[in-house]
Amino acid sequence: MVHYLIRRLLLGIFTLLLITFVVYALIRHMPGTPLTTDPAMMNPSRMPSPEDIERRAKLYGLDKPWHIAYFIWLGNTLQGDLGNSIPKNNAPVTRLIAERVPATLMLSVTSLLLTYLLSIPIGLWATVKSGSFAERVVSTALYMLYSMPAFVAALYLQLLFYSRLGWLPLFGMRSDNYETLSASAQLWDLFKHALLPVICFTYGSLAYYSRFIYANMQETVRQDYVRTARAKGVPPARVIWHHAFRNTLIPLVTLMGLTLPSLLGGAVILEQIFSWPGMGRLYFEAIGQRDYETIMGLTLMFSILTLGGQLLADVLYAIVDPRVTYN
Repeated sequence: MVHYLIRRLLLGIFTLLLITFVVYALIRHMPGTPLTTDPAMMNPSRMPSPEDIERRAKLYGLDKPWHIAYFIWLGNTLQGDLGNSIPKNNAPVTRLIAERVPATLMLSVTSLLLTYLLSIPIGLWATVKSGSFAERVVSTALYMLYSMPAFVAALYLQLLFYSRLGWLPLFGMRSDNYETLSASAQLWDLFKHALLPVICFTYGSLAYYSRFIYANMQETVRQDYVRTARAKGVPPARVIWHHAFRNTLIPLVTLMGLTLPSLLGGAVILEQIFSWPGMGRLYFEAIGQRDYETIMGLTLMFSILTLGGQLLADVLYAIVDPRVTYN
C-alpha cells in the first residue's frame, strides 16, 4: 500500500503540473488582460494612456512571455504565495479564496448530507418495492429530476417562490438588515436565502445516487448468497440491509471519494444565478476580469481536491473490500 501511495502521489504531482501549465497557457492567450478589462475603462475620459498600461504591465510582470510567467507563478506557489489579484486592488488570492469558502461549504455540505441521507433510503425502498406501481412512479420522477438542468430549475423556483408567492428572497446570502437581527432571526434569514440554492444543488445528485443504489441493489439481490440467506429464513429487512446493501457500499464509497472536489468547487452557474458569494461565483468573476492569479489559485485548489478525491476513493475501496489489494 505504501509503494502504491508513493506512485500515486508522484503521478498526481506530474498531473498537477500539467494541468496548471495548460490552464495558465489558455488564460494568458485569452483576449484582454487584468489591466484592460476594467469596466471603468469604457469611459474614454478615464482611459489610461498606452504608456501607463505598459508601465503597469511591467510592474505586475504581464510583459513577460507566458511560459516564463508560469514558472515565476510556480516558484511563488511552492513558497506558499498564490499572488495578488490585480482587479481586486491587489488583494491576496489566499484571502479572497478563504472569504468564499464558508459560503460554498454551507451549500455543498448541506447538499451532500441531504443527498446521502435521502438517496440511501429511497434506493433501498425502491429495491424492496421493485416492479410495483409506487416504485415506477418514484423512478420516473427521479429520471425527470435528473434530466432537468439545475439552472432551469433555479429560474422556475425563483419565479414561483419569489415572483408569484413572495415567500423566499430572490438572491444573495443575507438580507440588508441582517446585522440588526437577533441570532434566531439571522439563522432563519440564512435558511430562507439558502433554501433554493440547496434544492438546486441537491435534486440532481439525489436522483442519480438513488438510481445508482437501486441499480446496484438489483444486481446484488440476484446473487447466490442473498438467495441462500432468504432460503434460511433470514428476515427480509436483514437480507436487504446486512447482506445486500453492504456489498453495494463498494461502488458507493468510490463515488463518495470523487465528490470531494464538489465540497469547495460549488456550481459556477448556480452561484451566479443566486448571487451566492461562493467559490463558483469567484471563479466566474475572475475569468471575466482576466484575474490570472485568482484563476490559477482556484484551479490549483480544485485540481488538488480532484486528485485527492480519486486517491481517497481508491483507498476507501480497499478498506471496504478486503479482497482488493494494491501491493
